[in-house]
Amino acid sequence: MPTYPEWPVTFVRGEGSWLFDADGRRYLDFLCGLAVTSLGHCHPEVVAELEHQARTLWHVSNLFGNELGPEVAARIDRLLGGGGRVFLCNSGAEANECAIKLARRWSGRGRSAVVSAYGSFHGRTLATLAATGQPDKHEPFCPMPEGFRHVEAGDLGALESALGMGDVAAVLVEAIQGEGGVRPLDPEGLRRMRQLCSEHGVLLILDEVQTGLGRTGRWFAFEHAGVRPDVVTLAKALGNGMPIGACWARGEVAESFRPGDHATTFGGQPLAAAAARATLRVMEDLDVPQLARRAGERLARELAGLPGVVEVRGRGLLLGAALEEPRAGEVASGALERGLVVNAVQPDTVRLAPSLLVSESEVDLALEVLAGVLG
Repeated sequence: MPTYPEWPVTFVRGEGSWLFDADGRRYLDFLCGLAVTSLGHCHPEVVAELEHQARTLWHVSNLFGNELGPEVAARIDRLLGGGGRVFLCNSGAEANECAIKLARRWSGRGRSAVVSAYGSFHGRTLATLAATGQPDKHEPFCPMPEGFRHVEAGDLGALESALGMGDVAAVLVEAIQGEGGVRPLDPEGLRRMRQLCSEHGVLLILDEVQTGLGRTGRWFAFEHAGVRPDVVTLAKALGNGMPIGACWARGEVAESFRPGDHATTFGGQPLAAAAARATLRVMEDLDVPQLARRAGERLARELAGLPGVVEVRGRGLLLGAALEEPRAGEVASGALERGLVVNAVQPDTVRLAPSLLVSESEVDLALEVLAGVLG
């Protein structure tokens, strides 16, 4: 179906930070499938785990147990500080759907509204699209589901007014708006948001689908503000390319669900869970947040000095190069022609999200390409 623009190139193989097209040409991947292949393409330990699992067990459904899903859930819970429970699914949108349903189940019938920010992106299902703060994306699919409200990102007065209406179940927020132009929330603002949610008895849901698992220089982007959410959603990097998502909630919130309230045929199935288990193990062994922090500081510093770049936003290895003119699409196309994969996330902003294992020489090469295009 014509849901995507025409592909400029078809990739047939990947290795580490590199992609190869059908003609054998190689490209330095500084997008990672939208912050997905955080360990690079075809990481050997993830490949080995998948090969073993493919010969062992693929699928049993959630009518029965498997050994891998609970282990992945336990690792996620530990990284998030413990005391929670996890629902495994297939994507970020599904993780956010689970979070929305859980918030309404926890709050009861009188409180069902979800407040999110303009400029946010939470998914393409009808509910997660309604939560997404981009009205132009709503227009073709109206009427949208009820119960969703938006405020300007960082406008704490507007948020407090929305919470004061008494019908809000949850606030759903990204610590860094990826699709919105790689815009971090002010840490103090996020801390105040946590306080307001607690005062009004409202759940704070952090959408860490793009930012989670080391990409920003911490395991989770909300850690930069020192807050503790009630619910956290993950996907993208969790399986290093295998489709898997997760919704974590602190124990007393998670227990609001009853058998039959929510389900998914493929969630936590052995093949995807094997990829997630290997990915999380490698990430912990290598301390990927520290790698992302160190490489990101250098990349951001050098990006800021390139011609036409007026600001570099983001944290770690999720960066947005804001341009003095709205030519991000042209820059991304020019970079691709020279063998570098980035994307235009806004008309004036180029997004970079390389592998967390990116080498210094690969960073040098990317900067060289971008300097040539921008110059």
